[in-house]
Amino acid sequence: MDNFVQLHLHTEYSLLDGACRIDRLLEHLKEIGQTSCAITDHGVMYGVVDFYKKAKKAGIKPIIGCEVYVAPRTMQDKVHRIDSSPHHLVLLCKNQEGYQNLISLVSQGSIEGFYGKPRVDLELLSKKSEGLIALSGCLSGQIARLLSANRYEEAKEAAIKHINIFGRENYYIEIQNHGIPEQISILPLQRKLAEELDLKIVATNDCHYIKQSDSEMQHVLTCIQTNTTVDNSNMEFSTKEFYVKTRDEMSRTLQGFNDAMDNTMEIAERCNVEFEFGNLKLPAFTTPDGEDNLVYFKNKCQEGLHKLYGENPPQEVLDRLDYET
Repeated sequence: MDNFVQLHLHTEYSLLDGACRIDRLLEHLKEIGQTSCAITDHGVMYGVVDFYKKAKKAGIKPIIGCEVYVAPRTMQDKVHRIDSSPHHLVLLCKNQEGYQNLISLVSQGSIEGFYGKPRVDLELLSKKSEGLIALSGCLSGQIARLLSANRYEEAKEAAIKHINIFGRENYYIEIQNHGIPEQISILPLQRKLAEELDLKIVATNDCHYIKQSDSEMQHVLTCIQTNTTVDNSNMEFSTKEFYVKTRDEMSRTLQGFNDAMDNTMEIAERCNVEFEFGNLKLPAFTTPDGEDNLVYFKNKCQEGLHKLYGENPPQEVLDRLDYET
């Protein structure tokens, strides 16, 4: 068994951004001895059922999540350049309440907050935080961005806001090392920030493809997404380290952070969402005056009947209404 869990992973459902095909991903996880894995596609969750079913069948514990985009100001602010660079934040479901909150966040992000990408904001997160674990994100996360800009105190203030939303035990400082200088330079600051705020850190690899040799496939996807040609090196990921790594591989790039790798196992144990299939679940409906739902429904049908057919509807229409109600 490989004592590490992928908690930041983009499947094929991160359209033109993830090259982790679920079937092949699960085969690879079994080969390297990892027993659990998260799905955290960018801003969407339409891959979670496919992932869940196949992971269960393969004997891999599925962790349901999403890498959401957080608006710099509010979801309603949509000004070019000011609001077009949202922060990344990884959310993982601890339980059924967390799953319901996450699907609500993602839905509202697309319906109300969309501006280039589906976006949520801190106000909405504060209303839908129960049952969720938050990871501070990659280099595009707010904490990492501020630390990279030498704005430590602002990063600390942002982290405190996240703590107030999710609770100290549900908020982790996420560390990564893909060989990118900015990531390496902020690792000591991330450790310092976590210690000052009494937070745990967690190690992730931003998995966009399964094996290192798949990096070329990712490059092609990026070129399609950006409408450019494959000979444009500017469209390549900065390194070829965005693949599904073992604990040993993670340890070589994050020496001295064994606790951060152990915490991936801790988080996996805390995330337990079960899907139920085959049972119809209708939304609850409360009548305006509190009367019985069936009585209310039949009264509305009678109103509609007379509106359409007058005071003396044909017998065949009456029979049909009786049959259908």
